[in-house]
Amino acid sequence: MSRLQSWPEPIIRVHELSESGIKKIPENFVKLPSDRPSFIKEMTTLSSSHVDDIPLIDLENLKSSDESIRDKTMKIISKACREWGFFQVVNHGVSHELMANARGVWREFFHLPLDEKQKFANSPITYEGYGSRLGVVKGAKLDWCDYFFLHYLPEKLKDENKWPSLPISCRQIIGEYGQEVMKLCERLTKILSINLGLIEDYLHTKFGGDNERGACLRVNFYPKCPQPDLTLGLSPHSDPGGMTLLLPDTDVAGLQIRHGDDWITVKPVPNAFIVLSNAIYKSIEHRVIVNSAKERVSLAFFYNPGGDILIKPADELVTEDRPAIYLPMTFNEYRAFIRTKGPCGKSQVESLKSPR
Repeated sequence: MSRLQSWPEPIIRVHELSESGIKKIPENFVKLPSDRPSFIKEMTTLSSSHVDDIPLIDLENLKSSDESIRDKTMKIISKACREWGFFQVVNHGVSHELMANARGVWREFFHLPLDEKQKFANSPITYEGYGSRLGVVKGAKLDWCDYFFLHYLPEKLKDENKWPSLPISCRQIIGEYGQEVMKLCERLTKILSINLGLIEDYLHTKFGGDNERGACLRVNFYPKCPQPDLTLGLSPHSDPGGMTLLLPDTDVAGLQIRHGDDWITVKPVPNAFIVLSNAIYKSIEHRVIVNSAKERVSLAFFYNPGGDILIKPADELVTEDRPAIYLPMTFNEYRAFIRTKGPCGKSQVESLKSPR
């Protein structure tokens, strides 16, 4: 697949736009009427019974001496993955102080002078660094978001020199955060493997094991927006990787997940991670709304197969009644395909379905 060496249009830094004092957002950020958030509907949805059903998992229960509690927790996780495609986890083993420090240091980075941030400006070749658009289609509608993207694994892609050098503590905190969240991902993939009826190391091995598996981080910064009803912080999409661990902001909700015909705003639980699953499990479509009064920072940790790993269903899960839905391709091929247009719902994934 061919890749553009540079962005098709001059990059607009959203934070600088927000800080300029504009009252109206530029036309290239204005979504089509059908794609705009409906805040009246969101308030209705938030008051519905759906919100009470959003799965919250206490991982401490899996250490219980009571087998029935352990079994019940496993079943709740399986049901959440199948019916919702995501859940929130508490008592997950990641230090609350580290979570707060990670959010804080990234907020500081996005408030640095533009010249400092521009030292890490990215390109569509790898997306690594400081960016403000996803997708390389000229004339595409843009999202109200700046971001920073970096690699943790495999080791050959990890380059701390490409991580922010300011604030001073940034690289150390980024490294510690990656190590701790990686441990949580390893634990969760064992749980998902068992729930699928596979051996506990199945997903870890198929992702490439310790040497080939992938892990990367995209930190999203959603500045205050004067017209939040006309745009989105992140357009509808489902993540291309194996699993996403999202650390949301504490002060203001923004993540919305599609459940049936509704968009439901997820109210973050204090010190919880939001886990978005994939595979036989539902790959949840989600988007992000923005706010006129408050900015937001969120950290999306992507736990992926190695780039050259062929993506296909587990042989043990394919039957005549449940055949493979998609044609095999490597993760690098799939990610490059998704990145061409940027976030656009489920349409790109659906286009890859195997003809029957």
